[in-house]
Amino acid sequence: MQLEALYQRALNFEFLSPEEGVYLFENAPLAELMHVANELRKIQVPHGKVTWQIDRNVNTTNVCVANCKFCNFYRIPGHAEAYITSIDEYKRKIEETIKYGGDQLLLQGGHHPELGLKFYVDLFRELKQLFPDIRLHTLGPPEVAHITKLEKSTHLEVLTALQEAGMDSLPGAGAEILNDRVRRLISKGKCGAQEWLDVMRAAHKLNIASSATMMFGHVETVLERFEHLADIRQVQSEKPEGHYGFTAFIPWTFQDVDTLLARIRGVHNMTTAEEYIRMIALSRIMLPNIKNIQASWLTVGKQVAKLCLHAGANDFGSIMIEENVVSAAGAPHRFTYRTIQEAIRDAGFEPQLRTQLYKFRELPAHIQEQIINY
Repeated sequence: MQLEALYQRALNFEFLSPEEGVYLFENAPLAELMHVANELRKIQVPHGKVTWQIDRNVNTTNVCVANCKFCNFYRIPGHAEAYITSIDEYKRKIEETIKYGGDQLLLQGGHHPELGLKFYVDLFRELKQLFPDIRLHTLGPPEVAHITKLEKSTHLEVLTALQEAGMDSLPGAGAEILNDRVRRLISKGKCGAQEWLDVMRAAHKLNIASSATMMFGHVETVLERFEHLADIRQVQSEKPEGHYGFTAFIPWTFQDVDTLLARIRGVHNMTTAEEYIRMIALSRIMLPNIKNIQASWLTVGKQVAKLCLHAGANDFGSIMIEENVVSAAGAPHRFTYRTIQEAIRDAGFEPQLRTQLYKFRELPAHIQEQIINY
């Protein structure tokens, strides 16, 4: 393979094969990859701004039977620390989110064996009645698959009911690596790779906007990472004309502190800063049909994330007023609405507040800054 030929094909928005992606990962100089990805970003995001968001990650429940080996957040049914979030708690957290300038709730939880479709439909309807302007970015394909199994229904029927109840968009949670060899080792209780992709296909038919993710740096091979990217790209290429499909792709690194993967299997996150930047650049190169690439400052930190803005990333994600799952595995990084904008400016870009659909928002006039508890 010739590097220059692959670069040119990428700049022509051609689909590179997983094997070609691996070749670039292993052989291309980082500076050249960054340059190609940055040129693609300029074409796909010509306004040149770096977008960011204000939202809050609230967990419906921490009860889960999926038993993922990288998750410290979940509790088994009947555990003393198990909970289901109450409406009063939602009210308090949403009111606080609005005070801090937020417009969205990222609402996720575990695979609770007793919470079926009615629970989520009733919850979404009540939250929308109480806060009609709050966007509900809710669940994820594994949770939709879990509800579908409980109801003995179909993905399309479950998603239709959730959409009618108030679901605005579907996060790309639970993708990890879309390979069943990997999933058997790290998240055996979740849906398989094909079902994850099929849930997203159903969401796109209903024009439910979604995002896609990849958690890497554990037991996967480099080829499996690039097969994951090709699968995401394929689903995006199938979306109906004019529908949102995947609005963004977010690769992030495995966080290993006190996880079963680390304690029992000895699997640790050995991803270097250079490797993460390389994967950001190759995400832009391998996904020419997904406009927005997000740098995961939560898992790699501010300085690495800033470099990613010169390697194809155009989005800094959310300040995440609250986040419990990844933080429980050791992610220590935090931003406020002031410091995230400072970081973007330090990297040489203009920050732009956005919605989940990547529409520009004005910063609320009476925004208050949250207090971060480290």
